[in-house]
Amino acid sequence: MPASASAGSPTSVRTAFVSGPRLSGWAERFGSSHGGYRLQDGEDGLRLVAGDGTEALLQAPWRADGRPGRGSGPLERLASLASQPRRLGLLLVRRGGYGVAVASEGMLLASKAGTRYVQSRTAAGGQSQQRFARRRSNQADALVAAVAQQAAEVFRTAAFEYVVPGGDRALADLVLQDPALRDYARLPRLPYLDVAEPRAAVLKKAAADACSVRVTVTDPAV
Repeated sequence: MPASASAGSPTSVRTAFVSGPRLSGWAERFGSSHGGYRLQDGEDGLRLVAGDGTEALLQAPWRADGRPGRGSGPLERLASLASQPRRLGLLLVRRGGYGVAVASEGMLLASKAGTRYVQSRTAAGGQSQQRFARRRSNQADALVAAVAQQAAEVFRTAAFEYVVPGGDRALADLVLQDPALRDYARLPRLPYLDVAEPRAAVLKKAAADACSVRVTVTDPAV
């Protein structure tokens, strides 16, 4: 029986964040590297389809919400929309720490980052496993309460219109369910940010990313 044909190498996908003022230059370099491109404006974002088969999906950091970007074409309007000075509340949390901030135009207006330990899962069995599980649960509860309190203090310093969660999705959701953040949990949420342990430098980069165009580049299968 003849061997089946190779399915080829898997498609490569990578993500980057590009600020509004840099978007035109990024698109120009993308076109130069991939044989030019044509634009497809769809519901999921603005797609750049290059001559060599590479595609880049450009997604605005937020909806227009009655404040569309200005420009003669879709790329210019997207860059203008991403450059608007909208304020965001960032809530980043992982088992080892947290970072909360209010940001606008990629800059931190107020912020707080700290460490907090939640024990990793254990492979031990029996009573030891139950004891570790209770300890881990207690540590997670303490982390959620502590982060919610810190977030409430930072968020009170400046009004904002969107919440940007990041890090551990489950923990971030639990923090936003805390009564201390009841009013902020009602705000529109922007897409999750996948971040490392949220130290000060990570929080600063997250503020810039949250206010930038999300670019997802897909290389053609070979």
